[in-house]
Amino acid sequence: MAYLSHLSLTNFRNLVELELDLPEGVVVFFGSNAQGKTTLLEAVYLLAIARSFRAENEREVLNFQAAAQGNHGLVGGTIEKLGERVQVMVGYQPVPPRADAGESERDPRHGGISVRKQIRVSRVKRTATELVGTVNAVLFSAEDIELVMGPPSGRRRFLDVLISQADPLYIKGLQRYQKVVQQRNQLLRMINDGRAQAEELAFWDDELVREGSWITWRRRDVMKVLASVCAEHHAQLATPGEFFQISYQPSVPVAETIQDTEEQFRQSLAAASRRERATANTVVGPHRDDFDLLINEVDMGTFASRGQARTLGLSLRLAEASYLASVRGEGPIILLDDVLSEMDSDRRRRVLEKATQYQQSLITTTDIEPMKDFFGETATYFRVADGGVQPW
Repeated sequence: MAYLSHLSLTNFRNLVELELDLPEGVVVFFGSNAQGKTTLLEAVYLLAIARSFRAENEREVLNFQAAAQGNHGLVGGTIEKLGERVQVMVGYQPVPPRADAGESERDPRHGGISVRKQIRVSRVKRTATELVGTVNAVLFSAEDIELVMGPPSGRRRFLDVLISQADPLYIKGLQRYQKVVQQRNQLLRMINDGRAQAEELAFWDDELVREGSWITWRRRDVMKVLASVCAEHHAQLATPGEFFQISYQPSVPVAETIQDTEEQFRQSLAAASRRERATANTVVGPHRDDFDLLINEVDMGTFASRGQARTLGLSLRLAEASYLASVRGEGPIILLDDVLSEMDSDRRRRVLEKATQYQQSLITTTDIEPMKDFFGETATYFRVADGGVQPW
């Protein structure tokens, strides 16, 4: 089991300076909107996946005034796991624009300032890839409805974050694959422009097939387990009589062996060659994968109500937590970001019962009364207001 015993923040969004000791068990952060509750969970999740789940650009997490003055930002955490204490620090150093930088190189949203990120685990410098999996966390948010009703990219990201936290080899393979796709797309553009020959694709085709087939196989294996676990959670949360299924939809058919899958991949590439030349993009491979969520064999991506989509999103996150606990041998830190407000009391109770089976659950809410009614004095409460966090 693992939990976060201390969180340290410097110039992280609106939280300018924070040193916060956290206990095991349930911790509830409450307060009005836009006070910093989600920022706290954002920081904890950043310690797990090495980047913010809210920011498109990492410059966004650094307090604007601090960055303008050249001051650094920091997210630090002390994790207690299996009798070991692990300290993780993610630092952000503002980098002003070069004096000779043109307008195209300056980002006007951030005054032209970028950031340099540095990661240390127990004082040893690490890459973002090496950090992922050091501490596991699962984030439940109101946006999880998009896992059902949103585009395939969100579902692919869900899979990639899940498998990366469970398997350090996966994230490395995924990064290699993404670089191959970038290089291959660049070559396709050069071929279209007459600056390269079609024969030059052979090398990148081989790389794409090798790396992509392995990723497809790993996703398929995980989806088999995830589908079963997710169905169990959904049965306990949903309306009786709903039969739930997940159907993995790989871009390339998965064969009985990885060698046969590679052959399928090559055939798919050959069939897509004309379309690739027209669009100058790699159009088959794991970067085009998806999975369907079905209730009574009806595709919920098209026909789900908001209530059904919210329940499905919760089921996926609960299955993610169960999978990580089983594979890693330690439960993840559970982060519930104001996901309970739209639920009826019975469903809220069931979600809280499941989420709080783990060693630590951090919950944000604007309404503390339901939390007090459910947890009473067994939880620890903090009020979040005006960029500060105070025990309550």
